[in-house]
Amino acid sequence: MLKKVLLGIVLVIVAAVAILVITVNLRYNRTFDAPYPDIQASTDSAMIARGKYLAYGPAHCSFCHAPMTEFQRVDRGEEAPLKGGFDFKMPFGNMFAPNITPDEETGIGKLSDGEIARALRYGVAHDGRAIIDIMPFYDMSDDDLKAIISFLRSQEPIHNPRPKHELNFLGKVVFSFLIKPMGDGDVPPAPSPDSTAVYGAYIANSITNCGGCHTPRDMMTGAYTGPEFSGGNKFEIIDENGNIVKGKHVMTPNITPDKETGRMADWTQQDFIKRFRDGRAIPGTPMPWGPFSRMSDMELIALYKYLQTVTPTRSEYTLGIQDGDPY
Repeated sequence: MLKKVLLGIVLVIVAAVAILVITVNLRYNRTFDAPYPDIQASTDSAMIARGKYLAYGPAHCSFCHAPMTEFQRVDRGEEAPLKGGFDFKMPFGNMFAPNITPDEETGIGKLSDGEIARALRYGVAHDGRAIIDIMPFYDMSDDDLKAIISFLRSQEPIHNPRPKHELNFLGKVVFSFLIKPMGDGDVPPAPSPDSTAVYGAYIANSITNCGGCHTPRDMMTGAYTGPEFSGGNKFEIIDENGNIVKGKHVMTPNITPDKETGRMADWTQQDFIKRFRDGRAIPGTPMPWGPFSRMSDMELIALYKYLQTVTPTRSEYTLGIQDGDPY
């Protein structure tokens, strides 16, 4: 009798695994419908200049899409070709930042403006598959989105093949059931650039993606799991060449205005600006200090003012942590 029960349990488990494998393989390549934003690249020099500023500055495209061999230049705030960059070694597999120059074979040369805009606004790739939530520019204004696409089109095409993503079975499960389009397309016009907290909110939430690192989230799915800007996300450190160092980690700090645990609670506006001008101070952090150092004083003042308005949250993550020890 016991043998029959055990055999039944084994058969149920085998059947369940088989169903899961079949379901994953059927759903893995699922596609999504999302509209193509009515955005066309411009050849206007001012529009291209704005896009270049965003790509190498606050939107920090260069931090992921420039080659890892150029990491030190990018970390100094310099410009490097966006021909493909970081290899993200994640629990569910390896993700490779693509070539976003206009090369027709290995870059974005064959993609329409609408396909690029859809990827940035809705998280849906040109083939209809959902993109993991790494580039949350879903609420970027039409003008800024147009500026970035205009700049990307203006670059010199560089032939640089990049590997396709390498997902393990867990990764296929994640993409089959959890990864989905993110933006809803309801994007209000950006506020006028100035030093107010209103414009700072736009910078923080629609361009620099402060919350992407400083708000607690599930690193498997990207879903947010805790109070805004309260810190606590764990990242493997990167060395001076942009390579991930296994076994060593940093934790993102709490950047809410909590008086006891907020990393910037006692910072003045000038302290905040100086921190961005000084660049990387803590080795290994994934903060894109180089691109952010290119931001104007006006933008940094606006960002500082906005962060003073967010809900103070008590959190233990006041400082970065490496291997469990504050430093």
